[in-house]
Amino acid sequence: MLSSTFVRYFGRAAAVTFAVAACATGSTFGSGVGDRLLEHPPYYAGARVIADAESIGHLPITYQRGGSQEPIFDPSGERGTPMAALLAEMNAYLDSLGASVRMAASAPQGTPPDVRFGCETDASGECTRDETGALGREGTFLHLSVGRPSDAWTTWAASAMAGTDVSRALVLTLEVGQYWTRQVGFRGDKQVELGTNHTVSLPWLTSLETPVTVLQLTGALMDSSGKAVRIGAEGLVARRTRLLVSALGAQELLTDEEVQRLRTSRREDLPGQPLVWQVALRNLVAELTGQPAVAGR
Repeated sequence: MLSSTFVRYFGRAAAVTFAVAACATGSTFGSGVGDRLLEHPPYYAGARVIADAESIGHLPITYQRGGSQEPIFDPSGERGTPMAALLAEMNAYLDSLGASVRMAASAPQGTPPDVRFGCETDASGECTRDETGALGREGTFLHLSVGRPSDAWTTWAASAMAGTDVSRALVLTLEVGQYWTRQVGFRGDKQVELGTNHTVSLPWLTSLETPVTVLQLTGALMDSSGKAVRIGAEGLVARRTRLLVSALGAQELLTDEEVQRLRTSRREDLPGQPLVWQVALRNLVAELTGQPAVAGR
């Protein structure tokens, strides 16, 4: 349920709903890229690609509400919302990068590939920690995987690639994931590693026991047979869970106001202070397509 403090209460009903939804998005078996557990960014898996922009197409970025939890817990993406505005800005920017060709295609059919990134989950869909961890570091690993698209989507995408004269296609998604907070340094400072060269500090009274809600970009480079070649994720903004809220068995949720702020938030640690989401999108496209120049590297 939701309350005025924007929290999610963990419970069996929500977990069962998530588990059923996850099964429906496609098995990771035979998806083209195996699952990976990653402790630190960059968050990518699969073969590195050396390609040129003319051989790769891209589909419009879509917003997947309910990617890691029940849709009601994620911000709305309906027309007129901050999420819809952010998505439109991202698609215009993707078209302008010149790293791929926008694919002229009819409305998508079937179920697309589903890149999943965030904390590992148990059979009920709840985030679970590694109790031992590597070198005693508990709960620091995040799980990256991709679910196979349906046959109908694969057939449709192959036709769209042929019609655009490209051999591979970028499929990017804006969605909410769950990341673990890390404790670092002598003072026990809290931080979350969002993506490539992007770590943000969190207030000391941030829970380590409850994951933080992160708005992220995920993506896959797909071939014409419906297999993923390379997958990855870049986090954009994190909504921390305070200790008191965590003690009540709840998790604080991303709000429309935070999405609105993200539209103009800048990376003050980088030359020129570019927009946070533009840096993340460039990094994701560069890594998936094998064009480091897109990210300015």
